[in-house]
Order: sequence, then C-alpha cells, then structure tokens
Amino acid sequence: MKTINMGDELHRSVKLAMDTGEATSVAAAKQIFEGYRLKINIGDDVARSPTLQSALLTAVNTGRRCFLGGVEVVGNSEGDLLVPWQNCRTIGEAVTDLQGTPVNIGTPGLPQVVIGDSDDIDSDSKFAVRATFNGWCGGVVPLDDGRRLPEKQECTPAGVLAGALAVSEAFQFARGKNAQAGKRVVGLSLWQPELESSWLDAHEPGPLLEHLPARLWLIGLGHLGQAYLWTLGFLPYRDPKEVLLVLQDYDSLVLANDSTSLLTSREAIGQKKTRKVANWCEQRGFRTQIQERRFMANFKIDNEEPCVALCGVDNEVARAALEEVGFTQVIEAGLGNGTEEYLAFQMHCFPGSRSARTHWEKAANTQSLTPPIINQPAYQALIETGLDQCGLTTLANRSVGASFVGASVAAIVVAELLRMAIGSHRYEVIDGSLRCLSYRRVIASEVLTYPFNPGLTTAQISE
Repeated sequence: MKTINMGDELHRSVKLAMDTGEATSVAAAKQIFEGYRLKINIGDDVARSPTLQSALLTAVNTGRRCFLGGVEVVGNSEGDLLVPWQNCRTIGEAVTDLQGTPVNIGTPGLPQVVIGDSDDIDSDSKFAVRATFNGWCGGVVPLDDGRRLPEKQECTPAGVLAGALAVSEAFQFARGKNAQAGKRVVGLSLWQPELESSWLDAHEPGPLLEHLPARLWLIGLGHLGQAYLWTLGFLPYRDPKEVLLVLQDYDSLVLANDSTSLLTSREAIGQKKTRKVANWCEQRGFRTQIQERRFMANFKIDNEEPCVALCGVDNEVARAALEEVGFTQVIEAGLGNGTEEYLAFQMHCFPGSRSARTHWEKAANTQSLTPPIINQPAYQALIETGLDQCGLTTLANRSVGASFVGASVAAIVVAELLRMAIGSHRYEVIDGSLRCLSYRRVIASEVLTYPFNPGLTTAQISE
C-alpha cells in the first residue's frame, strides 16, 4: 500500500462515492463511476459556430473525467475545427484527442446532451437536455421544453458555460441525488449575472467581443487555473503573440489532477504544472513566463509585469496575500468541498469592500479537523489493507471535485475579466452552486470601476 501517494492518485469525483458511504472500497467506488456513460448529439451547424464547438469540446473534456464509462459524440464530426485545440483540424480529431468517441449511431438509453440542429434524438433516454447560447448567455434547457436561444452572436465563454452546465445536469441525474436535474432550465447571462436578468432573454445578449485581455498573471495551475486557460484559449485573439501569461505554481502533476484539470492527461503525470501548461499556452500562440514558487507576500511585481491576476488556489494563506504584491486588480475563485458542497463556488474581486487579508486570514488560522467520513466503509477497508491513521486522515481530507464545476466558474471569471477589459460594470462577489444556480448571490462592485490599462489586444470579429 503506497500510503504517501494514495491521495495523489485518487480520482476526485470517484471519492464522492467513498465519502457518501455507498461504496465499500476504492475499487467499488470506481466501478460505480465506470457505469456512468454520456451521449452528445451534434448538428451540422456545430461546424459553423465557434461557440457551439466550445460547448461541445467542454462537454467532452469535462464529461470524460466524471462519466468514466465513456462519452459518445453522435453526428457529423468531419467539419473544420473553428476553435484552437492542439493541432487538430476537424471536430472529430478534437473530440478524439479529448478522449471522446465519435460514432455514427449512439448507444440507446444513455443520458443525452443535444448541441446544434441534431435530429438524432434518442426517445429511450430518461435524460435529454439542449445546450444553447446567444452572445454572453449560455445554459441548458430540457429537450422537451422546446426553447432555444438564437445562437447567432458568438461568445465562446458562453459555450464553455453551456457545455459545462450540460454535463453538470447529466452528472447530477446519473448520481440520482437531485430530482430536478434535467427537468429544469439552468443558465446564466455572463454579461448580467444578477437574478433579475433572464439568460433566456434574447434581447440582452451583451456586447460583441472586440478587445481582449493580453497581460495576465495566473496563480495556481490546478483545477481552476487550467479551467481559466481552457476558456481563455477559445477567445478569438487576432494575434495570440500579443498575449503574455505569467504562470505561477510549484507542484508537479499527479494522477488525481487528471480527474479535474482540463489541460491534464495521464501522459503528463510527473511533469511540473508550469512547464506542461506553458507548452500548451505556447502551442496556442501565447507568450509565457514561469514562476515555480509558492505565492506569498514576499515579492513585488514590477512595472513590466502583468498587473491583473487570476487566482485559482485553495490555500487561504496565499489568498490572504493577493493584494500585497502590487497587482492592480485580482479575480479569484474557490470551490466547495464534500458530498453536498462540491457543486458550490465563490468568485471575489479585489480591491473590494473587504480586503483579501481580512477575508482570508481567519480561515488561514483555522486548524482543519479529521472529517467524519473517515468512518465510512471504504476508509475502514483501507485500514485493513495497511493504511495508517496519518495516511487515512490525509486521504479523507482530500477534496471532492468535478471538472465541470471548474469550467462553469472559469466562464464566470473570464467574463469578469472581459468586462474589465472593456471598462464596463463589475462584480465584487458571485456566490452560488450548480445544485441550484437560481439561488446565487451577486454583489455589484463600487470599487472596481476606476479606469486603468490592464493590457489589451484586438479580437477577430466573427462574420
């Protein structure tokens, strides 16, 4: 028994079945998730829309990490790929590279997600939703509801959101823990995420993307950090070489990262996160700089370095120091944990009405306790195989995670960044859960409206 490495190897979604007590062993938990399969039906119009392709690739990428039985893509996948992914030329090549399976005829009865004008609908499926978008608005609608946004104004972050929410609903249905999954409308206007704004209102799609952020510092390159980059990578940069990204992390990739991090594959295990991610960014055409050290308030950025930071770490000490190294503005997000809260998220922007130090210092000084899940059968079975108490506690404290949550939050964070880039309205807090997104809390910012130059470049406007 490799007691030291087991926490680095355990699949973060599979851990859910251990923590609830439904699985009596790690192998039994994995077997449950290997029984989950997903089908995505695509129409011919997917070949003409970068945003629909962003939704499809996000659904495949997040889906294969929690539907361990596989993700099928039904429909014509020979169309040209309109969003950049590796060296892929066609939709089918990208789907395959992301470990989905293009098929001519789908397996009957699987949960299904429809993207585009697909008429290959499985009437035997007990779960069927449509992922749809227009402009900054994206989400999912039950297929029998019949509603669909115009899907005319391109905005790839809305596609990322729609694809991630589709997988979220399918996963919640497969888990059987949310009776409303697949039977409700779930979506968001990334332009106006307040509850009062309806994402299904086609008259409020938000502005065209004309200017895009070009200078960013990314803190943490795990679940959230890679989701930020996944979403940034689809943006229509006219000249990607004008983008400079500082990538900060100190860890190497472990097997558990493959379960949540969108730029990670098993072949990359063992590599430094910074170097793996830098290679991906440079293939996209971005310029990079690497910082392989922990983020702390023990340095200052200079005038030549990016003054806007995106933070995706779950370390309270690092988050407390976010405003103390010289960034002009910081957007940070955190995810929930545990069997009930893994679908939750919070986004904060600084400077705000409270400082990052005030917000996070109390949490940083709170000692973590051994969680009660240590008494669940799967953990007790590990004791019998030789795992000691220290290793057991470490494993139990590892977070439950699902990549579709990170992808959804990344769309929200990148939308905040885009509003910053065009000098528009901002939000200090967006707090919610994919368990019921309609109960989110959104607080507009009165601090982040002063003008400054974050570093901009032009977008390639879609015809």
